[in-house]
Amino acid sequence: MSHPQSIATIADFAEKLALEAGRLVKRERDDNTLRTDYKHQTELVTHADVMADELITAAIRERFPDHRILSEETMPDLSQAEKLDTPLWIVDPIDGTVNYAYGHPQVAVSIAYADQGRVQAGVVHAPFAGETFRAVRGTGATLNGNNIQHSGATVPRDSLFATGFPYTKDSLEPLLSRLDAMIHQCRDLRRIGSAALDICWVACGRLDIYYENVSPWDFAAARLIALEAGATAGHFGEVPDGYPADLWGRDILISAPAVWESVREILRKASGYE
Repeated sequence: MSHPQSIATIADFAEKLALEAGRLVKRERDDNTLRTDYKHQTELVTHADVMADELITAAIRERFPDHRILSEETMPDLSQAEKLDTPLWIVDPIDGTVNYAYGHPQVAVSIAYADQGRVQAGVVHAPFAGETFRAVRGTGATLNGNNIQHSGATVPRDSLFATGFPYTKDSLEPLLSRLDAMIHQCRDLRRIGSAALDICWVACGRLDIYYENVSPWDFAAARLIALEAGATAGHFGEVPDGYPADLWGRDILISAPAVWESVREILRKASGYE
C-alpha cells in the first residue's frame, strides 16, 4: 500500500488532469457554433469525450506506464475492476453527456485511483460551475479547497433525493417502483443528469440521498469524496462475492448517515428484495 504522501501526489496529478480536461470540454462547447443542430450535437459530444479521454489516458500512461486504466470511452472492460494486482485508474472524461450536448452546466470530469480494489484518491471537476471536489482516503473531502460534509439529514420525509434513469428503457418496472416509493416517503426528487455530481452534492449537503445503477467510472471518485465527507455509502442489493464493493455500481445508495438504513429498507421493499 502506498503511504499517504504519495497518494496526495497522485491526487494532485489527478486534479491537474481533471482541470486540463475540463478546460478542453468547456472550450469545445463554448466555441462550437453548431450546437443547435442535433447531428452536430452528437458529433460534438463524441468528439469532446474522445479528446478529453485521450488527454487523460495519455498523461496517465506516460507517468505510470504499468498502471491499468478503466475508461468509459476507450473500450471499457469491467473485468479490469476485479484484477487487483496493479493500480487502476477509473476515468469518465464527460459525466453528464446529455447535459453537455444540451448546454446544461451539470457536467463533470471524474478521475479515481484505486489500489488493491480500493479507491484511494478521487477528483470530480465541474468545468461550467468552476467546482472541484477532491478526496484522499483518510484525509477528508474538499470543494475548491474547503472542507465539506454531508447535510446531517435525519429522516427520509425531510430529505431531498436524486437518482437517474438508464439509456435503455426496457426494464423500468423496478426502477419506477423505487421512484414511487421514494417520492412518497421523501421531501422531493432532483434529476441532475450526472451521477458523479449527484454523489458530490450528497457529500457537500446539497442533496441528502442518491441511489442508482451506474458504472464504476460514474461513481468511483465521487463515492470516496462522499465517504470522506462523512456520508454513508453502500448498496441496497447484494454485492457479488469477490467483487470490490468500491467498484460495484448496481443498487448503489449514498446518503447522510442517519437516513441510510431506513432508505435502504424502502428501496429493498420497492425492488422486491424482501
